Amino acid sequence: MADHDGNHGYLLDNQQAEAGIRFGALAELFDPVTFRHVDRIGLGPGMRVWEVGAGGTSVPLGLAERVGPTGTVVATDIDASWTRGIADGVIEVLTHDVAADPPPPGEFDLVHARLVLVHVADRAEALRRMVGALRPGGWLLLEDADPALMPLVCPDESGPEQRLANRLRNGFRALMAGRGADLAYGRTLPRVLREAGLADVQADAYFPITSPACAVLEAATVRHVRRLLVEQGLATEEEIELHLANVASGQLDLAMAPMISSWGRRI
Repeated sequence: MADHDGNHGYLLDNQQAEAGIRFGALAELFDPVTFRHVDRIGLGPGMRVWEVGAGGTSVPLGLAERVGPTGTVVATDIDASWTRGIADGVIEVLTHDVAADPPPPGEFDLVHARLVLVHVADRAEALRRMVGALRPGGWLLLEDADPALMPLVCPDESGPEQRLANRLRNGFRALMAGRGADLAYGRTLPRVLREAGLADVQADAYFPITSPACAVLEAATVRHVRRLLVEQGLATEEEIELHLANVASGQLDLAMAPMISSWGRRI
């Protein structure tokens, strides 16, 4: 998803250099979870998939492997710059706003969005459009963070380094909330899928902690938003530099917000 320079929009825009680093870390952390659910749903050759808010390339490419040359993956994002280069006979890349634009034409066997709707102001409309794009029997798989379930980046707050990390994470959460993010959205996914009329709704959650990818993601995220942290008085440049050095030391047990995955079938 992409951002705008105003007070609204996606905080972690695709234009900064840190975006590619973040996409790589997110893939390492969450792709095994995503594809475990995709394989459980039964995605296979010849099927059509809509990947919403694709961001990086790892998920569209993994979906394309599963649908094969007779299938289709439509990867959309407000800023599709990171995925445009992978368009081929199977993968179609479109610039698209899920809450404002009509769904891509045709019906889909699977619609998937990961870490997208938590940032979308009109989540209900985006969900309605995704459900409407499913064929009868098709599956919607939504995966979103719930930062309010675990607000700390260092759950073991054992010293000044951990306290600084958690204070900066609180600043980042404030920036997200100021852009319209719902920090408790992940936990609502099973309910909103049932309320959308989907059947066979299930959910689980994944809570990464002390992975090298957590450190990579933390450093890239802080660098991505450091200007806003300083401008809004949430941290000083000195504090940010100290935190980045602490992250680089490898001595912090860093966690990411739980990602809740929920899936349901259109009747």
